[in-house]
Amino acid sequence: MKKKLIVVLDIVGLSPHLLSTKAAFLPNITALLKNGAYRKMSPSFPAVTCSVQASLLSGKPPEDHGIVGNGFFCRKGMHTSFWAQENSLVNGPRIWDIMRERDSKSKIAALFFQNSKYINADIVISPSPLHTDTGMVEWCYSKPAGYYEKIAKETGDFKLMTYWGPMANEASSKWIAQAGLLTVKNELPDMTLVYIPHLDYNMQRFGPDSPVIDKDLKIVDDIAGQFMDLRKSYGPDEMTLFVISEYGMVPVKKAVYPNRILREAGFLKVREIAGKEYIDFELSTAFAVVDHQIAHVYCNNTGALKDIEKLLRGAEGIADVLDGNKKHALGCNNARAGDLMLLANRDAWFAYYYWTDDNKAPFYARTVDIHNKPGYDPVELFVDMQTRSIPLKPEMIKGSHGLPARDDEQKAVMICSAKSLEDYAPQDFSATQFLAMLYRVM
Repeated sequence: MKKKLIVVLDIVGLSPHLLSTKAAFLPNITALLKNGAYRKMSPSFPAVTCSVQASLLSGKPPEDHGIVGNGFFCRKGMHTSFWAQENSLVNGPRIWDIMRERDSKSKIAALFFQNSKYINADIVISPSPLHTDTGMVEWCYSKPAGYYEKIAKETGDFKLMTYWGPMANEASSKWIAQAGLLTVKNELPDMTLVYIPHLDYNMQRFGPDSPVIDKDLKIVDDIAGQFMDLRKSYGPDEMTLFVISEYGMVPVKKAVYPNRILREAGFLKVREIAGKEYIDFELSTAFAVVDHQIAHVYCNNTGALKDIEKLLRGAEGIADVLDGNKKHALGCNNARAGDLMLLANRDAWFAYYYWTDDNKAPFYARTVDIHNKPGYDPVELFVDMQTRSIPLKPEMIKGSHGLPARDDEQKAVMICSAKSLEDYAPQDFSATQFLAMLYRVM
């Protein structure tokens, strides 16, 4: 009798809307949907990668697991922290901890999932470039030590530039998928989690309904087809395959600048260093850490909160300002969250810009720098070929996400080869309920 295996493909950006409007480019995923179990899935809030992944694998909302976005402001250290990968940032157990508690011999693999460095799993690959005085060394952290190098002998090295930045493309997904296939075939983990990222890129660049993404959809469908073929050859009764996503994406027309609004009102202060401006986190009354269509507003003087809320509530492009009660209602009232949270209008997103003169833009503004910027910057997906730098043109972005999901464009998907899950998965399905689906097939 063969060992039973579970494989989870996380195809970021795949939505019920795309499944219905772009089905011609998704024959494999459509076949899996028709023959298995399918639910439209409401992401946890905020609907951004790090937060939703933690919810999917813990069964808890950000209020409990603490991942309130792709980044947050560290109040003690007085700095922003974006895309930190340490497992210790997540409060409470995730699926690998739960499986180990049930069976200490469980073998788990996690490839390119967020906050997966130092997790209690047997096999891990996570990008972890080394920054030196002479440049960057492209490398991936892995468990066991040397596992990335072992995979790279068969696939070639992973190219970080295909994972993020102006050259981000399908090569990142193809590499990760091959690593996942090799891991399942050769290591036979009880559960293998594989993150497929690239569909997200062109939807931000050109919009989720652009014909440009037709090719990207075909590629993720081909990847799903490879895992479906592997399931067929291994034994369909012995391998359960999930195709899930984290959120859907909506078209956007404009950027909104909460930090400029706060600066104009005198709440945000800057320091000028070498002719460039930087947010003064110490002396500012308030500032915003932005993340797609949501923003965390941190306040150093809670006595000014009502004035700040009034200011932001009346600003163009801001749909709502969330206080503690509203944050709790959406499952995100955690200590790491801002004192207030902002929701953008559906057709808008938040840019981190706080300067009013581009000549005083900080050193990181025109570079791919995911760690120093006080917010997520999707404009890093573009390059100005004349200057070989990131353009300061937020209007180039055509797709975004992060808001509470209200319709098929914003929702994610949960598809499983196990038809029996139809009997257990509620119709009003949420990301925090995905863990229960894993329980059902374990």
